[in-house]
Amino acid sequence: MHGLVLLRNQLQSIAPFQHQKYTLTSDSHVAADLGTIASSSKTVVIDIFAGVGGNAIAFALSNRWSQVIAVEKDPSTIACGQHNAAIYGVAPRITWVNEDCFLYLKANASSIDQLNTIIFASPPWGGPGYTSDEIFNLSTMAPYSLKQIHDACIGMDSALFLPRTSDLRQISKLAPEGKKIDVIQYCMEGASKALVAYIHAAVS
Repeated sequence: MHGLVLLRNQLQSIAPFQHQKYTLTSDSHVAADLGTIASSSKTVVIDIFAGVGGNAIAFALSNRWSQVIAVEKDPSTIACGQHNAAIYGVAPRITWVNEDCFLYLKANASSIDQLNTIIFASPPWGGPGYTSDEIFNLSTMAPYSLKQIHDACIGMDSALFLPRTSDLRQISKLAPEGKKIDVIQYCMEGASKALVAYIHAAVS
C-alpha cells in the first residue's frame, strides 16, 4: 500500500508498531473484535482520537458499521487521515470532525443516539515513558486521564485502547453494577503490546 501520510508525532498511531510498513494489521484485529463484541444494536462507532485514521479506516473496511465518525482536533492530522482513507477507498464511509473530542461529545450529547452508538478511544499514552512502568497508572495518563475519557463517554458503551501494563484494578472500577469488562490483550511475536477494555454504558 503506497501513498499513506503520517506526521512525525503520529508514528505510533497505526499499529502494529512496525511503522515503516504502515500496515493496519492490529487496527484490523481491533476492528474485527469490536464488531463482534459490540451488541448488534450498535451501528455507529465514534473514534474520538482518530489521529491519521488507522482505526477509523479499519472500522470502515469491516463493513460492520452504518456510520463511522472520526474526531480529530488537529487540522494537519485530520488532513492526513482523510488522505489515507481515500488511499484505502473508504473516504465516503467516514465522517470526519475537526474538533476537540470532549467538546464534540458535549455539544452533540442530545443528538447522539446512545442506544446504537459505541465510542472507541485510543488516547495518547503520555509518550514513550509508559513502557518503563511495571503497572501503568491510568489516573496520571497524559494529557487525558482514564477518568476524564470515561466520564466523556458516560451513557454509551466504549472501547478503550490502552497500554499493555495498564492497571486493571483501575479499569475494573469502571464496570457498571452487574456488568463485566472484557479486556483483550493484543500481542506481536508472543509479547503483549496493548489492550482494549470493552466497557458497558452505566444505566442511569
